[in-house]
Amino acid sequence: MSRLNSRKQLGALVGAVVLVGAGGWIAGTQVRSPADAAAAHTAPKAGPVTVAVQRQSLTATVVASGSVEFASPRPLALAGSVGTGASSAVGGEGAEQRITKAPVAGTEVKEGDVLMAVNGRPVLALSGNVPMYRALGPGASGDDVKQLQSALRRLGFDPGSISGNYRKGTATAVANWYTSKGYEAQKPSAEDQQQLGQLQQAVSAAQQALLTTNSADGTGSGTESGGAPATETGAGGGTSTPSPQSSTDARIHQLQLDSAKKSLDMANTALSTFQASYGTKVPAGEVVFFPKLPVRLNKVTVKTGDSASGPIGTVTSSDLEVQAVVPGSDAQLLRKGMAVELTTTDGKKAAGKVSALGADAAPSTTGDGGTDGAGETGEGSAGTTSQDTGTEAADASSGNASAPVQLRISVPSSGELADEAEAAVKVTIKIGASDGKVLVVPLAAIRTSSDGKVRVQVERGGKLSDVHVTVGLSAAGLVEVKPTGGTLEQGDKVVVGE
Repeated sequence: MSRLNSRKQLGALVGAVVLVGAGGWIAGTQVRSPADAAAAHTAPKAGPVTVAVQRQSLTATVVASGSVEFASPRPLALAGSVGTGASSAVGGEGAEQRITKAPVAGTEVKEGDVLMAVNGRPVLALSGNVPMYRALGPGASGDDVKQLQSALRRLGFDPGSISGNYRKGTATAVANWYTSKGYEAQKPSAEDQQQLGQLQQAVSAAQQALLTTNSADGTGSGTESGGAPATETGAGGGTSTPSPQSSTDARIHQLQLDSAKKSLDMANTALSTFQASYGTKVPAGEVVFFPKLPVRLNKVTVKTGDSASGPIGTVTSSDLEVQAVVPGSDAQLLRKGMAVELTTTDGKKAAGKVSALGADAAPSTTGDGGTDGAGETGEGSAGTTSQDTGTEAADASSGNASAPVQLRISVPSSGELADEAEAAVKVTIKIGASDGKVLVVPLAAIRTSSDGKVRVQVERGGKLSDVHVTVGLSAAGLVEVKPTGGTLEQGDKVVVGE
């Protein structure tokens, strides 16, 4: 029994020794010197950064932010005064031009409509390319008169022949047109009536002077019908020369008679000239010609009681357009007629087309003093471009790729943008697409040798090799590649960095 216990004690002792030895070995393996610890934290040797070659369709686009606006903005101002008189004593004619009925923003203006009222008289809209720059009335002729006659006929007021000469038929049509709008056409002013009376009196006075002179006998014995002085007849039936006194009187009388005739002719000419322009007129400020109607009163800068001598507001067409700005590098990829996808902030989409680039796309000037449109100096057919935008476009075309370029996009059918005026939209222009699925690599993988050849570096089995390629379409940081020397397949690893 004691021998068995001794064996058990010996086994336990041996086991304890083994456990202590094993623990010491394990502890020893966990102990490192400072040098070993530093070596363990050293970064591994750097290697190339690679990306797998992909096969996919590629679409290149130019993306920008734009603003929805009404097309063809034009400043609106009157070409002259309403009324034709110079005195404020009669019916307000010639008084300071005050707006008595202001235009209303958002109104659609059609041909023949009343835009506003000044001093109680209408300002009417007509279609035509020749600006209103003068009063039109009897005796006037020109393209502006022909334009007025054509407009009157379209409105159902026949002026007679479309001759470009303002005559009685035109005056009657104008009067009927004004009446249909609840106004009276501009008749001769008090000053005109007074001047007509004075000219008529001048003609009567000249006629009276001629009669008086003609009936007077400067020689005491009268003159012959031809105005030559009478001669005396002697006893033998012959004639004798008049006395010096009677000959002088006859010459004086003839001079007086010629002068009276000339005065009458001048008086008649003055009366005829004035009568030719006397009658129903269209004052310069009472009609505005627009190249295309209808138009939309987009902004109004005046109210009732304001002076009508400055800018009135802005008119546009009813069509929508989008104004955007793109970097010069992107602008070089764009062309007129390119299709555009427009996306609103709430996801609505509409189609558009690039209609202008650079200086041609600059918005029209609409600030104070602008005369682009129905302005005080006439309405031009082309917009005045922004000098700054034009300069930027010029910079871009001369090689400054970072210079912004103005872009105008037409919207043939407003559709989803109908209520989005002045809203921001995303502009997406597709400039190209790959022919199906192609091999693509990141732009960072493209390398150009000193000889101008393009290549990519491919890692295979831990080794790098060059594969020469041609590049195609690029989009979203990727570029289409085709191998020209060596092989390149989907899944190959190309180097994009070290």
